[in-house]
Amino acid sequence: MAGKPADAPDRPAEKIDLTGTVAASLNSAMDRERPAVVSVVAVDGTPSVSFRGSIFVYSRDQLAIWVRKQHEGLAVDVTANPAISILYYDPAQGPDPAVGARRILVKGRARVDASVNDAVYAGIPEAERGRDAERRGVAVIVDVDSVVGFGGTGPIKQAR
Repeated sequence: MAGKPADAPDRPAEKIDLTGTVAASLNSAMDRERPAVVSVVAVDGTPSVSFRGSIFVYSRDQLAIWVRKQHEGLAVDVTANPAISILYYDPAQGPDPAVGARRILVKGRARVDASVNDAVYAGIPEAERGRDAERRGVAVIVDVDSVVGFGGTGPIKQAR
């Protein structure tokens, strides 16, 4: 049995790239009244699911979320257990690649990162900023491990 070539990378051929279809869908989801569903494990060990309108692509392999309550809920839960899933679905989006994806499931690791509060707050939709005009919330960054789904250009399957 042959081994891998000496110069072969130790990672999957596919890499995370949230630009394009994923960004077109998530970055404008709230404008289309299609907030994403976020799932985490709460501090007490129970599942916690919520709609989030403040999710956007922060970098090629990260998402950002503005969390309005920094001392409870999602911010506290991901500090205790960083595992996170994000589900996006929009039945109205068609096969046009410019429109974006119809369904996306993202899995990753989330962390509170107050050092990027200004950038994340500036990146969320105006309606979401209005819900926390005093900026009492905090930024949560998601390091994405996998993305699967179906987009305007076909199936999406990416992994670290």
